[in-house]
Amino acid sequence: MYLSRFLSLHALWVTVSSVMQHYPSVWGHYDVCKTQIYTEEGKVWDYMACQPEARDMIKYVRVTLDPPDITCGDPPETFCAMGNPYMCNNECDASTQELAHPPELMFDLEGRHPSTFWQSTTWKDYPKPLHVNITLSWNKTIELTDNIVITFESGRPDQMILEKSLDYGRTWQPYQYYATDCLDAFHMDPKSVRDLSQHTVLEIICTEEYSTGYMTNSKIIHFEIKDRFAFFAGPRLHNMASLYGQLDTTKKLRDFFTITDLRIRLLRPATGEIYVDEQHLARYFYAISDIRVYGRCKCNLHATGCKEENKRLLCECEHNTTGPDCGKCKKNYQGRPWSPGSYLPIPKGTANICIPSISSIGTNVCDNELLHCQNGGTCINNVRCQCPPAYTGILCEKLKCERDPGGCSQSSAQGAISHGPLLLLMALLGAAGLHTC
Repeated sequence: MYLSRFLSLHALWVTVSSVMQHYPSVWGHYDVCKTQIYTEEGKVWDYMACQPEARDMIKYVRVTLDPPDITCGDPPETFCAMGNPYMCNNECDASTQELAHPPELMFDLEGRHPSTFWQSTTWKDYPKPLHVNITLSWNKTIELTDNIVITFESGRPDQMILEKSLDYGRTWQPYQYYATDCLDAFHMDPKSVRDLSQHTVLEIICTEEYSTGYMTNSKIIHFEIKDRFAFFAGPRLHNMASLYGQLDTTKKLRDFFTITDLRIRLLRPATGEIYVDEQHLARYFYAISDIRVYGRCKCNLHATGCKEENKRLLCECEHNTTGPDCGKCKKNYQGRPWSPGSYLPIPKGTANICIPSISSIGTNVCDNELLHCQNGGTCINNVRCQCPPAYTGILCEKLKCERDPGGCSQSSAQGAISHGPLLLLMALLGAAGLHTC
């Protein structure tokens, strides 16, 4: 008895394991665009929504500074030590590798000692503001999947704005404000992400959590992506299905986590005090040792791959789509308007593949993969559609009565309509792989 029960449990486990292998996206990974399934008619393609895996997007970034000559070292200048703002004998010299601090050191591998970092000129022109714009561009639409993290080698700035663009830098909108005093700097009450909710998750806030001057253990600034995800997926992001459902049905929410460019606007360096010490202006500057941006290429749920080609990221589109973001149907596959894939229903979503145009079908009138015969027609050897009695046309797309001199009478139209539910059922069964044309 125990042996038979064990064998039964083992058989059940093998069955469950086998089924789970066919649903790799049960937790919202969406890492397969299509798979072959077996039906009574043979093997057919089952299409699914799919997306690339998240990666370190800094590997593909292009950085620009404004003003372009804001990096220290040309001409050489001295600045104060990070840990001791009154020890001002450090040198920045762009002509000497060991003393240079160019922008690319914001993105190099950390772990070296001493650490490497980009550094601006000092605030030698005080009281003129020391403003710097750092723009990160990908020339590609990116969906953020983790916190944006900026590590300062100097003190974190007293005032800063993180901005985003969705149109390759033509227009900008704020992501978050940072200040030691939000009310004074930006006329905003201070808030943290913990003060938000599902209904206010898109609110642009000013936070004072990341503006604490020269403290050596306080170098990092966050833009909290995961904390916002948690409003929908739970504190440990266990319910990703809920998050994906919200992203699918709320365009503004999905756009909130989508960017083409980021801009870091540094408005006031760390002073550590209310007043600027005009006798020691070499204390004040910006220095960044690391920036982290994790995300995935936006491919409209039509690709799992994203490749770099001619220093540009491009989706490796499937579902008969094309374009940098898989944002249109391929030539001769415009049989219906292009549409992005959908995360719903969980776990495989809806592929919304592009289908061939009627004018491009040629000798293959119908195709078992794509189920072109309409209104319940049956595909015969890929060369013709066998239509139901009330329909005609290459793809059974027309009512027969339309070609009669008297047109479609009420009775004939009713006859066609009466078959409607049955035809719709047949089409749905076909799309599910239970009936193919």
